Amino acid sequence: IATDDGDSYYVTGPANVRHLHRLRALCDAVIVGAGTVARDDPRLTVRHVAGTDPVRVVLDPRRRLSPERRVFLADSAATLLIYGDERPAPARHGAAEIMTVPCEGGRLRLDALLAALLARGLRKIFVEGGGVTVSRFLETGLLDRLHVAIAPLVTGRGRPGLTLQARTRIADCLRPQHRVFTMGGDVLYDCDLRAPPIAEPRVDDALARVISARRRPAI
Repeated sequence: IATDDGDSYYVTGPANVRHLHRLRALCDAVIVGAGTVARDDPRLTVRHVAGTDPVRVVLDPRRRLSPERRVFLADSAATLLIYGDERPAPARHGAAEIMTVPCEGGRLRLDALLAALLARGLRKIFVEGGGVTVSRFLETGLLDRLHVAIAPLVTGRGRPGLTLQARTRIADCLRPQHRVFTMGGDVLYDCDLRAPPIAEPRVDDALARVISARRRPAI
């Protein structure tokens, strides 16, 4: 999702950027981690489509972000800054309201976070980024859908979109039900994580014989 130095403008094209803004407009709240705010200084508002700004939720358990970031400035969108509850916190950080949630091992308890947002009437939650934040929600089974956009861009080594625990077998990997959409030059996979996963693909007998023949050692 970015180069080693964090440059991500723009990996995907204009059609996918508009899709991102539509998702913001459709949701009650948009979540990002502190790393995304520190690196990109995003506004997280709806600008490329018609719609209402979501509540911006910034996860900062280590309390490292300065109040000069754009999400903490007074504008049309409300912002919640999430701290861990290990020590007292001020009521505000710039124009953002501070909310504390329980931590385990220095990491925010995401189930407690979602419960706190639900208590505020925020039901449709969009976890926008970055890769570490999305991966944590995916690992803990708290995502209903996952949108994966693939762009025709070769970066070489860079920052991965998902960082999950490694699997040794393909059969143990997540293979979700999905739909495929084209967005300009990009391809979007809309993965349904609540539906039963797709069964491991079967290879027909003729192709299996060809693969098997190719694997035989030369004599």
